[in-house]
This record gives sequence, structure tokens and C-alpha cells, in this order.
Amino acid sequence: MTDPMDFATLERQGWAEEDTAASYARDFARASEMAVPALVAECAARRDRTALDLCCGHGIVARGLVALGAEVTGCDFSPAMLRIARSSVLGARFVEGDAMALPFEDASFDAVTIGFGMPRVPDPSTVMAEARRVLKPGGRLAYSVWEDTELSAMTYVFAAIMQHGAPDIELPPGPGATDYADPKRAFPAMETAGFCDLRCLTVASEWQIDDPAAPFNFFKDGTVRGGALLRPQPDANKDAIRAAVVSKVVANHGTDGPWKVPMPSIVISGKAK
Repeated sequence: MTDPMDFATLERQGWAEEDTAASYARDFARASEMAVPALVAECAARRDRTALDLCCGHGIVARGLVALGAEVTGCDFSPAMLRIARSSVLGARFVEGDAMALPFEDASFDAVTIGFGMPRVPDPSTVMAEARRVLKPGGRLAYSVWEDTELSAMTYVFAAIMQHGAPDIELPPGPGATDYADPKRAFPAMETAGFCDLRCLTVASEWQIDDPAAPFNFFKDGTVRGGALLRPQPDANKDAIRAAVVSKVVANHGTDGPWKVPMPSIVISGKAK
């Protein structure tokens, strides 16, 4: 059984691990990077405007904002991720902070982005409210989250865990990984937080892989939720989960590699009232 801890502690401790952060940046983020152009466009950042990249991770969205000429601040709770960001993204400043209690004054930024950070916090609605607080009126928030769809590496991996994983290995209660991809849930939460002019678009993110077991490895080594569910599995369960993922990749995307495996994402955005 996983160690008894709450969701926030699991996320903080997990993303503090250097190996997990490095694996995410090296492998998993090949899909995350594909959402960056949409995030940058939807937040309406421009040259000489201030932009906050919240839950910035290793800085891929911050890099896109810097390329526009924006004055960029990245914020994340993971020292391991921030070390990577500071060493790889020039032209931005990075600070450690809590997305649900941001260390910034009201109306400090013209734009806010959140790249796949919503599932990493205990209360995404509080994060939306904090993003609104630090945005100037008329500024835009844009966030990305993985889409809940059948043809997705995420679905392949977590369906295999449900079918073949040891029943005593489970996550603490927390937000679902794709909860705020659905406009029926996201739009009311955004409106409550003080946003209007809401938009939703789908990004056809994917991994190109040479090993059909790569999605299993990417989630095991480069994510906190996936790692918490996959790393403690007994060998027999782990082998069965891996085999089920391979079977899905081959059945849906061909018997011969390399394989293009979808990891579609959703970008939600809104304007601060």
C-alpha cells in the first residue's frame, strides 16, 4: 500500500524528486510542449507586458512567453523543477511559491498561464481565483490539461492500472487528472473566479516513440500520480500493466514502429473582469 499521506503532500514530495523532474522534462514533456503555442496565444501575452507562468515546471511555457518579448515570472512549488527552469530558460525569473496562495500583489500581471498544473493542486478553483487576483482587469488566463478521451496514452496507462494493478495501491483523494478539461465544469469555475470571454480548444499533442512500452515508462518515471501507482506494484502486476499498454499501442497505432501515440490536451482561457 502507498504511504498514507494527503494529496498535497504526495504532489509536493513527488515533484521535489530530482529524478522525477528530470524524467518529465526529458520524456513526458515532449507532449506537453505541443500545447505551448496555444497557451501563449490564448493568454494574449505581448512584448513588454508582464506574464506569470504559474505551475511553471521546467519552464517550457515561460520560454514561449520570453520569445514573445514578455516580462516573464515563473512560479512553482518544486525546487527540482525550478532548478531545471533556471538553467535552461534565459530571460525569465523563477520563484518558489504556492499556486493557491501566490506571493504577488493584486493586479500584478497582464497574462497568466498554467501548463498542466491544475491536477497538481488540491483545489483548482482556488488557483483560478488566485490567478484572477494577480491579473489586471482585461488580462487573460490560459491553462492546459490533458483531455479525457479513449485514444490517449493516459487512458491506456490508467485503464491498465485499473485492470491489472494491485488493489491496495491507490492514490489519496484529490482532483481528477482531467476534471477541468470539460467546459461544463471548467467554465462555471472560471466564471465564479471572475473570468469572462471563455474559450476552449483542443491540441493534438502526441508522443512519437520507438518502444510501445514507452507510455508506461513515461508515467512511471516522470509523473507523481503515475509513479505512486506504478513504482510500488509487485513485479507480476507491473508486467501485466506494461503488457496491456503495449497491446493498446499496437492495436490502435500499428504493429510496426515508430508509433505516434496521442496525448491530446485542452486549453481553456478567459478574460479577467
